[in-house]
Amino acid sequence: MPLALLALAIGAFGIGTTEFVIMGLLPDVAADFGVSVPHAGFLVTGYALGVMVGAPLMTALGTRMSRKNMLMLLMGLFIVGNVISAVAPVFAVMLIGRVVASLAHGAFFGIGSVVAAELVAPEKKAGAISMMFTGLTVANVVGVPLGTFVGQSAGWRVTFFIVAALGVVGLVGVAKLVPDTPKPEGVRLRHELAAFKHVQVLLAMAMTVLGFGGVFAAVTYIAPMMTEVAGYAESSVTWLLVLFGLGMVVGNLIGGRFADRKLMPMLFTALGGLTVVLALFTAGAHNKATAAVAVFLIGALGFATVPPLQKRVLDYAHGAPTLASAVNIGAFNLGNALAAWLGGVVIAAGFGYTAPNWVGAALAASALVLAVVSSTLERRAAVPAEVPAPAPAPARRSVAARR
Repeated sequence: MPLALLALAIGAFGIGTTEFVIMGLLPDVAADFGVSVPHAGFLVTGYALGVMVGAPLMTALGTRMSRKNMLMLLMGLFIVGNVISAVAPVFAVMLIGRVVASLAHGAFFGIGSVVAAELVAPEKKAGAISMMFTGLTVANVVGVPLGTFVGQSAGWRVTFFIVAALGVVGLVGVAKLVPDTPKPEGVRLRHELAAFKHVQVLLAMAMTVLGFGGVFAAVTYIAPMMTEVAGYAESSVTWLLVLFGLGMVVGNLIGGRFADRKLMPMLFTALGGLTVVLALFTAGAHNKATAAVAVFLIGALGFATVPPLQKRVLDYAHGAPTLASAVNIGAFNLGNALAAWLGGVVIAAGFGYTAPNWVGAALAASALVLAVVSSTLERRAAVPAEVPAPAPAPARRSVAARR
């Protein structure tokens, strides 16, 4: 694998850390600014909305420059956003900093996926994409717990300065290691938009929303589920989240490896397994051991879908894949927001803390159905329609016969 993938993975590590570390620092941030914890939660919501808006917006703005220069610009935006958060004098300024940083998220992963795929041979594209996303998954294992510890020990502002420094390392890595390939000739914004007319691109994005939504339906409420239902102490939630992150790392690497060989079977296996695990987790959450195993498997099966779905978008948006790739990253966040809301609805309705698992299972099953539809359409398109054989020409009568 080229060293350029390391630079992309470092940038992904920083982005993944800043996205999720705020969840462990919300009480400290809220106390510093004199706001309630639910009010401080807008720092999470604002970031997610910024990713969904920023993915297509920043990618569209970047169609006039090379992908390397756009990646460098995005890392610069990420650094600025985190510095604003670190020095924010009031809550509103920190929220602005979070939104500024989030604008780089979707476009970086979208453009980075295209660059990673172009760095390797065609049969290794999904593996290259998974290597970049390894930075995001490792952030959940190392960056988020470490950032939370530093924030609680030395102050949350120090955490955001460190994340900004990671952005500087990522920026230098992109500048030094990513090849400066010219912008594709003749590709305009209208060509990028044309990719959304392909039904397979839309199906892949819908699978992204539903499949990863299934993951976050359960994980969003993992703290009350583990403490109130499984019987874990509150202090155990941190290592359970690390276990979830380890599952993400394993699933991402497996998904990338096998998607290069059998993409659709990999999707069927991951989505089918995710559906089953989420459904069984409703009962398994009452036991500490089975609950821990389920947390790991949800992370592994959920993230095993990421490289194949991202590669599928790139394959069917061939020629102008950048915008479609970035929008698919925004689709992950849309799935997260949708699942968190639905999970909250069933809990509020009195169905208990395990009810979001059923929501997640239904979302993952819906993604599996779409995968079957997508595969069926693909097979039909690969079989050429039978062309009726031409009717035999009438036999010519001989001159003698005509006489």
